[in-house]
Amino acid sequence: MSAPAPSPLAIVDAEPLPRQEEVLTDAALAFVAELHRRFTPRRDELLARRAERRAEIARTSTLDFLPETAEIRADDSWRVAESPAALNDRRVEITGPTDRKMTINALNSGARIWLADFEDASAPTWENVVLGQVNLADAYTRNIDFTDAKSGKSYALKANEDLATVVMRPRGWHLNERHLQVDGEQVPGALVDFGLYFFHNAQRLLDLGKGPYFYLPKTESHLEARLWNEVFVFAQDYVGIPQGTVRATVLIETITAAYEMEEILYELRDHASGLNAGRWDYLFSIVKNFRDGGAKFVLPDRNAVTMTAPFMRAYTELLVRTCHKRGAHAIGGMAAFIPSRRDEEVNKVAFEKVKADKDREAGDGFDGSWVAHPDLVPIALASFDAVLGDRPNQKDRLREDVHVEAADLIAVDSLKAKPTYDGLVNAVQVGIRYIEAWLRGLGAVAIFNLMEDAATAEISRSQIWQWINADVEFENGEKATPELARKIAAEELANIRAEIGEEAFAAGHWQQAHDLLLTVALDADYADFLTLPAYEQLKG
Repeated sequence: MSAPAPSPLAIVDAEPLPRQEEVLTDAALAFVAELHRRFTPRRDELLARRAERRAEIARTSTLDFLPETAEIRADDSWRVAESPAALNDRRVEITGPTDRKMTINALNSGARIWLADFEDASAPTWENVVLGQVNLADAYTRNIDFTDAKSGKSYALKANEDLATVVMRPRGWHLNERHLQVDGEQVPGALVDFGLYFFHNAQRLLDLGKGPYFYLPKTESHLEARLWNEVFVFAQDYVGIPQGTVRATVLIETITAAYEMEEILYELRDHASGLNAGRWDYLFSIVKNFRDGGAKFVLPDRNAVTMTAPFMRAYTELLVRTCHKRGAHAIGGMAAFIPSRRDEEVNKVAFEKVKADKDREAGDGFDGSWVAHPDLVPIALASFDAVLGDRPNQKDRLREDVHVEAADLIAVDSLKAKPTYDGLVNAVQVGIRYIEAWLRGLGAVAIFNLMEDAATAEISRSQIWQWINADVEFENGEKATPELARKIAAEELANIRAEIGEEAFAAGHWQQAHDLLLTVALDADYADFLTLPAYEQLKG
């Protein structure tokens, strides 16, 4: 008797969307189902391994470079694959979700790269997951335009040669997609986002002289990078494009990955493009992993942890050295400022900070950097133009002067700054305001002139948790306690109600956001990611 045919992938509890049939074709869903069957079991093992490693960090309060991979680090002969032309010059990259307006604006922004984000800048509603794919396909076929209903302003693409190259970011390994299931089991969101995009666009992008390029988020080990490499090898064979067509840039945004940068590049070497210094998630990861490590791991206010902090310098300089040693691009961190249309003085101060940040990155050897708003593209561009000139990158700058010891990456106590009461207030404010928007389906939100995403919400709630559990005393004599956090949260909720009015307050998810923030910030059982409990409450 022949084996039964594999069960088809099922769409579960999802309202029909306009044009979803263009994305959710039988062939595309069969591909995603095959990805799930082949790779989800290993994904599950690697998530379990994360928990084991975290328990070991809790026991030892330390990390080190891996002894079992010392030969890979010592072997100077290997390099990552040569960069394709479309990814050789990455001096400015803009990030943002894949809604229709952002798609056009990002592609037109003058940045060399657009990080088209299905991860931290996008709340994973079914509409965002599916229609984001529609928007990208429409951009590649030049069937995209947008008219703002409020302003009447119309948006359209510039000429192809003036458009940014897309590097798409799928969700991290830890998140599932509840609306797509195989045999009653949810498919990992990473495989859904990657699979639908790759299946529909890989050949289309090759025809445009580019390719399927990806940013890989939340990677915690070289074994997780190895799994991605296996996905790429299978996917390229499945659709019949040459091996090595895929290119991946890995965000080094977890503290454990910082100790495995070379190994991550090695695992992906036929498909690797570079590494990125994702600063907010990196700080979140330090707090998460060393949250019970005592006073020496207590971070001050997030805005006091600049990239010139010794342990952050160690991280970024090691990243540049590692990338250039292996022929990969080193991409710098986010300039999250959102220009004010009303306050030129705010803009002036912020632009100076952005310029200083980008000047430092270009001077340190980075090949490019991130911005969150089109108005910041010229500032970042000027910083990198001044160093690069007509060269596409500075991968020839090997930074052999850099020597980073294992302890340098976790020397949090090298900072003189301390947590402040205002820092606690800001963490509560950002947490509530961001989570409320996320529950409405918005993943990238302007709050206090900064573009916030899930990473900044994670650091906010983690700092509240850490400060309370470390018995921090603020400069005003108050101690960080659950009661104080609840008091500040209640005051913020009242302030928001007064600020936006009763009608808008009632129409939002403010109480729900307030309650969820306090849950993930105060529970003794620390949630690995706030998006996990938040996804249970996300409609659509």
